[in-house]
Amino acid sequence: MNQCTTNSATDDARCDCHYRPNVDVFEKDNEVVIQADLPGATPDSIDVDFDDGTLTIAAKVVARQGDDTRFLARQYGTGDYRRTFRVSEVVDAEQIVADYAEGVLTLRLPKIQAAQPRKIAVHSN
Repeated sequence: MNQCTTNSATDDARCDCHYRPNVDVFEKDNEVVIQADLPGATPDSIDVDFDDGTLTIAAKVVARQGDDTRFLARQYGTGDYRRTFRVSEVVDAEQIVADYAEGVLTLRLPKIQAAQPRKIAVHSN
């Protein structure tokens, strides 16, 4: 899904697009994992911010062709990415890790120790 606006600064029909990347979010015993599709991004162009329980993913993508390209057909859009998530208090924000490979950003959000499942021993009298 994308959202486009006309670039009024140059009064042309070019679209400045912002895509909402597709994600998988899943939970493991000790962490929450988010995998976001960000094709065309580079590790240097990706920003991941966590502030007051909100996790934001943003990435800039450079167009593959120059402005002077005369397209015969154009079906693949190019634009920047942005997605925001509300994260529960069970995540240890100081330990969040991000990796990017083959167009997929993987975020690992470790759970705080108190929120992790644990085995409780049962004693007899």
